Amino acid sequence: MKFTAAAIALAGALTVDAAVLGERATYAVKGKPEGFATGTTGGGSAACVVPSSTSQLKSWLADSTARCIVLDKEFNFKGTEGVATETGCRPASNKCPGNGGQDAINHASWCTNGNAGAGSKNIQVTYDKAGVSGMTVGSNKSIIGVGNKGVIRGKGLRIANGAKNIIIQNIHITELNPQYIWGGDAIAVDGSDLVWIDHNKFSLVGRQMLVLGNNASNRVTISNNDFDGNTNWSATCDNHHYWTLYLTGSNDLVTLKGNYIHHTSGRSPKVGGNTLLHAVNNYFYANTGHAFDNGANVVAEGNVFQNVNTPLLGNSGQFFGSPSTGANAVCSATLGHVCQVNTFGSSGTLGGTNTAFLSNFKGKSVASAGAASANVANTAGVGKI
Repeated sequence: MKFTAAAIALAGALTVDAAVLGERATYAVKGKPEGFATGTTGGGSAACVVPSSTSQLKSWLADSTARCIVLDKEFNFKGTEGVATETGCRPASNKCPGNGGQDAINHASWCTNGNAGAGSKNIQVTYDKAGVSGMTVGSNKSIIGVGNKGVIRGKGLRIANGAKNIIIQNIHITELNPQYIWGGDAIAVDGSDLVWIDHNKFSLVGRQMLVLGNNASNRVTISNNDFDGNTNWSATCDNHHYWTLYLTGSNDLVTLKGNYIHHTSGRSPKVGGNTLLHAVNNYFYANTGHAFDNGANVVAEGNVFQNVNTPLLGNSGQFFGSPSTGANAVCSATLGHVCQVNTFGSSGTLGGTNTAFLSNFKGKSVASAGAASANVANTAGVGKI
């Protein structure tokens, strides 16, 4: 039997497509969330689908259908919503030589309401409009990357207005106007429940890598992520990102476990509102400013602080820093285990001996804790599950 060239080409294409589809059919979320977001299922049993374009990705994320969305390539949003040139400001904090600092977009009148500091001045800023607002994520979604190929460039994600049961796993979000304060948040959560953010990487963002806003975000687990603060535009003039983790919800239960938080200079994390935070087995490395800035309720155990200038900037709330094996026995009754001591290398001290608030953990899903380990740097981030 003879085949035309067209028939042979078609057969080859079908073979490739079948192989790719077979790989996608078996792709799924890896593991299950620990801690407060235990029980999050995302898209559940929905068949995994691969968007073909940025517009299709944006549409699928926002709809009301339960979905497993697989990212097997880079989705570049830069330029998709145009570029804006307008009056912003050079804040008083930007005393960096050359172009090493962060100027600011005048979001929420930040430049004109005094927040930019005395001595700030108006300048023209040009920025990519896609970066300043995140893509809406609806309920019952799993968003997962293939290997280290799943990249969202130039735009973040926003989980808000009652969206719930969402998994974001193995995605790299990067390049959200990193030269500008208010240039964009990688992930913003504000009014949600059951959110699991796992094995992702965040780099080169203008504002927060992760922000849990003023409204209740309820049960959230942030695990095994790489918060990479290396940047050429630093609010602290030292190539370290300042705006890292901002956890200030009104009724939030947050598990922060196994994350690599490095080359930052502040807000790593800033905790406020009515947040109950369990920070366990994270690796804080090369922070030239502060890690924790606490105004809420925090248990920090089994963490490594290496080259962190100020592990705890201030504590206007309740903070238990797991100071010793003897003192840590108090955790057993409420967290279900003896808290693990934190370790320090070329770093300041943590402190924090408040214990009355530990009763808030009673009866809730609490993550397990192991000994502090710097090996987190090798297990956190994309392509490592």
